[in-house]
Amino acid sequence: MRVKRGNVARNRRNKILKLAKGFRGGISKLFRPARQAVLQALRHSYRDRRIKKRDFRSLWIVRINAAVHPYGLSYARFAGLLSKNSVLVNRKMLSEIAIQHPEVFAQIVEQVQHA
Repeated sequence: MRVKRGNVARNRRNKILKLAKGFRGGISKLFRPARQAVLQALRHSYRDRRIKKRDFRSLWIVRINAAVHPYGLSYARFAGLLSKNSVLVNRKMLSEIAIQHPEVFAQIVEQVQHA
């Protein structure tokens, strides 16, 4: 009796090729280079999901530092004043307030400077 094979292997290959969709050249069409590229891409995406959090935190700190400089403060002094005065606003919100509502940010700076 003849045994027809191929479904499992084809499905495995198609799964990898589906993940490689959009890659340039033969990497999206040929299984072996596609598998290597997909493994690399998945490794990078796992790592970079963590790095993205660091990048955003440093971006928020840079924005806050730029926003407090006109008031004669550095980010480090401002952060120290915030914690000393028990102001519980995270870095993300502080940077958004500094960009979107500078007058509210000015009030926050005045409050922590004179408290």
